Order: sequence, then structure tokens, then C-alpha cells
Amino acid sequence: MVRIGIVGIGFMGWTHFSGATKFTDAGQMTGSKIKGGAVTAICARSAEKLIGDWRSIQGNFGPRGIKLDLTKVGAYDNYREMIKDPDIDLIDVCLPNDRHEEVAIAALEGGKHVLVEKPIAVDPKAADRMLAAAKKSGRLLMVAHVLPFFPEFKFASEAIESGKYGKLKAAHFRRVISAPKWSGDMSDFRKLGGWGIDLHIHDNHFISLACGVPQQVFSRGILEDGCVNHVHTQYVYEDGAIAVSAVSGGIAAEGLAFAHGYEIFLENATLMYSAGTLAGEWCADRPLTVIEKGKARQPKLKGGAEWCSAFTSELQVAVDAVKSGQVPKLLSAELARDALKMCHAEARSIASGKPTRV
Repeated sequence: MVRIGIVGIGFMGWTHFSGATKFTDAGQMTGSKIKGGAVTAICARSAEKLIGDWRSIQGNFGPRGIKLDLTKVGAYDNYREMIKDPDIDLIDVCLPNDRHEEVAIAALEGGKHVLVEKPIAVDPKAADRMLAAAKKSGRLLMVAHVLPFFPEFKFASEAIESGKYGKLKAAHFRRVISAPKWSGDMSDFRKLGGWGIDLHIHDNHFISLACGVPQQVFSRGILEDGCVNHVHTQYVYEDGAIAVSAVSGGIAAEGLAFAHGYEIFLENATLMYSAGTLAGEWCADRPLTVIEKGKARQPKLKGGAEWCSAFTSELQVAVDAVKSGQVPKLLSAELARDALKMCHAEARSIASGKPTRV
């Protein structure tokens, strides 16, 4: 069994734990959702969280944290002590963005495989150092970009890759939030790299995965203290017949906690999807719809119905990678680093008013 230690019990730590672990409404753990793997330890600074009181945790989707019985889970208040534990195989880093490099490199040097929540880092040079540490240690470095594991986005990427509906002609992606008030760790956008990294990197990663890495980006948006907090980007490809764009940022009015979606235009079909948290309620205002031959249908999607099902799938792929010794493209640290570099290119494009090479 691959034994997982989660470092950082905020919203993403709670999400990864929920994605990996079966537990009752009363907080009793009843098993693992992952075949061949399980969370066996956690690390947090909070004494309350170490004993299972996670009721203070809130995010922009999914339920609040609950009280858990963690008597069968190891508890650490120092990540370096967790890394020393010989009974942990995979360190799952769910800390704020500016702490990813420090903990990931320490874990790799300590002989652990690492899964780090997106973005890989805030600074591309930090990402390069993490990749170098992984190569030197001989351990796996994986980055948890969960978007390709959501059924709607998985369907879209597979449709593009397979050519089932013909070649890609154009695509537009949207990802917006209101300023987050659910987490103290997210209150300072500078530490996160701005919403142009923390939020929008989802789009840059998915676009690179599904549409290919562009040669240039041409962006307009809002820069605050050098950070992108809202962006409209046109992705420039060598093939001038492909038009790909995205809008993303954290300037929506309070009440629009989260929204994402896409329109993808293929030779023989159009794919449409739009959903978000509106005034506290999840609303799929346009479920995934395939428009083909004059008809519109909503395909049956594969994947679980739980709020954390995509994270279960993501963690399963990470556990399988540890067993095989090979990092799959979906969790590639190199692709994650390139998506981060694209975010920085967008900031330069906004500042200069010109297209910028990726």
C-alpha cells in the first residue's frame, strides 16, 4: 500500500483527505477510496486540526470541514518530522503556494515521492529547482492539476485528442471568482502570485494539455503589485487557423464565489459547459452539451458524484504512478512548470501591451 502523508490542513488538505478517505457523517473513518493507497498521516500547525476538529475549514465549493476521529492517523506539527517517518511513501503538499518549494524539496531529499497541489510554485526558478531535486533524488515529483479529472473537462480533452469530432478550430475558457474570504492563507494575493497564477493556471495547464503549448500570449488585464488579478488572453499558435482564448480573475462581485466553463469549436461539433457557485448555491447553468448535426445532447459522463470525486481520481493516478515509477502526463511537473511560465508571460504582455513569447 502507498502510504500518504498530507502536509497542510486547510481547504485543499481537507479536499485531498476527503478525496482519499471514506468516513461517516459522524467523522468515523471507514476505509480508503483509493485502491492500493491511503492517507496514514497529516501535518498541521493547528492543535485543533491535529486532533480532528476541522470545522473551521471552508472553501469556494464543497462542504465545510467536520470533526473527525483521527486516532488511526499519524499527526505531526512539523513537516520535517513527518518526512523522517519510514512508514510514509508519498508526501502530499497542500500548503499555500509560496511554501511548495521548501517542503517539496525537503521531502524529495528525504527520499519521499511528492505530490504538490497546483501551482507547482509561484516563481518559475523555484519550479526548476524542484525538478532538479526530483531528478537528483530519483523520486517522483507530481503536480496536482485537478481540472483534467473533472468529467466535463476530461470529456473535452479526450474529444480534442481523439479527433472524434474533427480537428480543433477554436476554444474559449472562463474561470472567475470573487475575492476569497474563506481562508486567511488566501487573503494576501501576493503570496499566491495573484489570481493570474493561483486561479488562472488551471486554464493554462488545461490549454497546454488539450490544445498544445502556444508560441505567444497576448494579454490584457489588471496588474496589482506586479501580480495579475484579472486577465483576458489570446493564445497565439504557429497554426494561425486555431483561435484559443481565456478570461480569468478574482474581481467578480461577492456572490459569484466561483464560475468556470468553456466553448470548444471542433470541425463537426461544438462543446459547451458553464457552472459555478452563485449566491452560495452550485448552479450548472449549462451542463456539458454536445451540439452536432443540428441536435444538442448532454452525454452521460464518467466519474463519481461526490464533490471531491475528481480529487479521488487524481490521487488514484498519483498512487498508481508511485507503484509504476512513472509520472503520467496529467501530473507532469514539466507541464506544470510550463503553465506557470505562461502565467508570467501573460503578466509581461499586460505590462508591455504587446504579444509575449512563451
